[in-house]
Amino acid sequence: MHYERIKERLGKVFGTSVLLRKFFYRLLNILLLRTWHIHKEIKNFRRKYKHVENISILDAGSGFGQYTYYLAKKNPNWQIESIDINDSEIKACNDFFEKAGLKNISCKVADLTNFSNPEKYDMILSVDVMEHIENDQAVFYNFFESLKKNGMLIISTPSDIGGSDVTNDKKESFIDEHVRDGYSKNDIFLKLKKVGFKNLDIYYTYGKYGKLSWRLSMKYPLFLIKHKWMLPVLFFYYIIVMPFCLLLNFADTRINNKKGTGLIVKAYKPINN
Repeated sequence: MHYERIKERLGKVFGTSVLLRKFFYRLLNILLLRTWHIHKEIKNFRRKYKHVENISILDAGSGFGQYTYYLAKKNPNWQIESIDINDSEIKACNDFFEKAGLKNISCKVADLTNFSNPEKYDMILSVDVMEHIENDQAVFYNFFESLKKNGMLIISTPSDIGGSDVTNDKKESFIDEHVRDGYSKNDIFLKLKKVGFKNLDIYYTYGKYGKLSWRLSMKYPLFLIKHKWMLPVLFFYYIIVMPFCLLLNFADTRINNKKGTGLIVKAYKPINN
């Protein structure tokens, strides 16, 4: 599936006004299980760094900008830098954040394989980005260089256990733009450790409950969206399935998944290299 085309279509629909964009962000917060996990980790970060002033955060591969918006609203004293390789996404985000009156955000076009700001950020957030980048090792190195000492990296990405909805060697990725179907825990651990990261914590998301929720709330509706005449059907579809999806999402964030199709990765730049 050409996910980027669907994203462009959604961006055009919900980018026509500030209210619509805010409503779109709320929908993503509810529908996307990965957002539930990311919000949990951001809250943990906020508690850990509550006494630190002048927090600087990079949203690396910001897409629609929903995480940039969430971070900016969490604390007006945080400085959020939002970058993406898609210039149309950045333009839409700049327009929205300006109209929304958010002053602690800057957005620009950048390629993560050659983007680096030495020791600038307290946290780097990268959500569903690394599976799109072939030269991931270069990006991990740039992340390490760009973090302050004791800075935190948070990554959300598909795992190799059915990530990208791939369940066997012959099946192709559900998302055509993915360059890899997912990471194993050991693979991404070794790649991050190689560039210098310490205190890594990697855990599965989208376990048996989360995977079912994703199919009901995202995969099947995405197939419907391909046909414009099916859009009205989505309203009634979500009325029926959403209560179940919310319960499934809640369960996924509360249990220790022994395996899952997604990964959350937390890593720190050591104080002493």
